[in-house]
Amino acid sequence: MNYRKLGKSGLLVSEVALGNWITHGAQVDDNTAQTCVNAALNAGISTFDTADAYSETRAESVLGHCLKGIRRESIELCTKVFHPTGNGHNDRGLSRKHIMESCHASLRRLQTDYIDIYYAHRFDTTVSLEETFVAFSDLVRQGKVLYIGVSEWTADQITQGAALARELKVPFVASQPQYSMLWRVIEAEVIPACEREGIGQIVWSPLAQGILSGKYAPDKPIPEGSRASTAAGSPFFKRLAGQWLNKEVLQAIEQLGPIAQKCSLTLPQLAVAWVLQNPQVSSVIIGASKPEQVLENVKAAGVCLDAEIVVQINNILKDVAQFDASKTG
Repeated sequence: MNYRKLGKSGLLVSEVALGNWITHGAQVDDNTAQTCVNAALNAGISTFDTADAYSETRAESVLGHCLKGIRRESIELCTKVFHPTGNGHNDRGLSRKHIMESCHASLRRLQTDYIDIYYAHRFDTTVSLEETFVAFSDLVRQGKVLYIGVSEWTADQITQGAALARELKVPFVASQPQYSMLWRVIEAEVIPACEREGIGQIVWSPLAQGILSGKYAPDKPIPEGSRASTAAGSPFFKRLAGQWLNKEVLQAIEQLGPIAQKCSLTLPQLAVAWVLQNPQVSSVIIGASKPEQVLENVKAAGVCLDAEIVVQINNILKDVAQFDASKTG
């Protein structure tokens, strides 16, 4: 495993991180979750990503249990706040009340004294940015949070947040957007804005919800056991990757197989390695429903793809990749 600086901060994160969206507390049982976390730790993964709203808060509890007994200083534990965690009218958003209450609840579920990176899971248009960042600032000064991040914020929102963070002297260091060979929306504005502000990318869905795994083939039924076929994963798959489940895209992906073989990689490893070629990406979050998936995907860490290979990949996918979010679906 290799480790990279997160933006201009002093924090090192593993090139491959393990996330537990959909899996822990939903798609896999607790014993399987433990074997996946153990496989990640044994492979050198130190960065673990979750959120308070994942699996209705169960994901944090499962991860906390799986990491119990691990030397706390040896890992980077990241979680998020914004989405509903209850039925109350204040159980959501980025108000001071919800941020403070959610942070304390996350600390209890994760069985830890502090969170390494605490993300604003989405932008809250109903709350002033100042209220949100003052709350984050207080958590940092209390030692309950070390660094602040955001997920799926626009370039303008990130720039506004960075200005406030400088004023409040809050270490705003991470952006967590979707990014893959097929979803390249952040390249135009988000990555340049983050580079200016010294913010690193810890990206999610490098396999485009499994489309880049090679499981899906043109003119063939959805394979059993895939994310698209499970009750836990299907709704998210349809929303995030349904646009790619068509013949044109799947035929283009098939052309990547020989390139992966030439590089002595599997298709998933090639997809993760491609994301890591972007110097602004600090870490790639993978999900896993079995430890073998962890062991396969971590092999993408440290891979350096030849410039020619990257050009070939980009040319194959140029007509099916998404560069503009407004043109989806």
